[in-house]
Amino acid sequence: MMSETYELELPPWIDDVSRHPLVTPRVKEIATRLFARLASGEFPFGTRIPAERDLADEFGDSRATIRQALEFLSIYGIVSRRPGSGTFVSYQRRPSRTNGSAAQSPSSYLSVDQLAETASPFAMNIAGSILAPEMTRLATIYMSTRDIADLQAQLTRLEAIVTESDAFAALEEEFMMTIARGTHNSLIVAMYAILHEVRGHPQWAAARRQALTPAKIKSIQLLFHSLFDAIERRNVETAVEIMKLYMANAHEEMIYES
Repeated sequence: MMSETYELELPPWIDDVSRHPLVTPRVKEIATRLFARLASGEFPFGTRIPAERDLADEFGDSRATIRQALEFLSIYGIVSRRPGSGTFVSYQRRPSRTNGSAAQSPSSYLSVDQLAETASPFAMNIAGSILAPEMTRLATIYMSTRDIADLQAQLTRLEAIVTESDAFAALEEEFMMTIARGTHNSLIVAMYAILHEVRGHPQWAAARRQALTPAKIKSIQLLFHSLFDAIERRNVETAVEIMKLYMANAHEEMIYES
């Protein structure tokens, strides 16, 4: 049985301003971020989302602001507020069309194997160099307290490795994927996941493991530690510059290996 795919939707208030209440930019920002999480399937239809106090802690804002954001979502039928019970998801994701008249999914044009076989090391690094810094910029702004805790746990595991290149390569990629997920932008997560899968292809993974000497592992650990510190402090520009340095080092490795 084929798994069902879903269309990525924009918030309904983009096209329908007739119901748009007067709210502050911060309320609208929180509502947009919550909608992105619902649209990604993090909270399926009918489930209860976290309580106002938990969301307030996560977003670092007041319960009054969270309450306004939830009311904003309820106006558009995205959530249903039930006094005494909580807030439930009433938004339903729309399945993508799969008939002949529907546009072909971009991921169907080339498989991961085809991408891994045809992409050059230079092309791969250019793609990463474009995506990773902006991904880091968004993650530094939007990562929740839980996201940062997950990233710290990844860093702790990374820093415990000294020589095991296979384990380190897997954790290195998971650290980067955690940053991608921290953007709360499903398109960016999907794009980085493609790069992640291509890099995991045997012909790429073997070369990466060979490059991970103990000295290189230590160097990346130091970079990631500094990157985590910048993200935790919400220091956007520093986080972006550290990510650019990380990508530049990876680019240099590919030049020497190719």
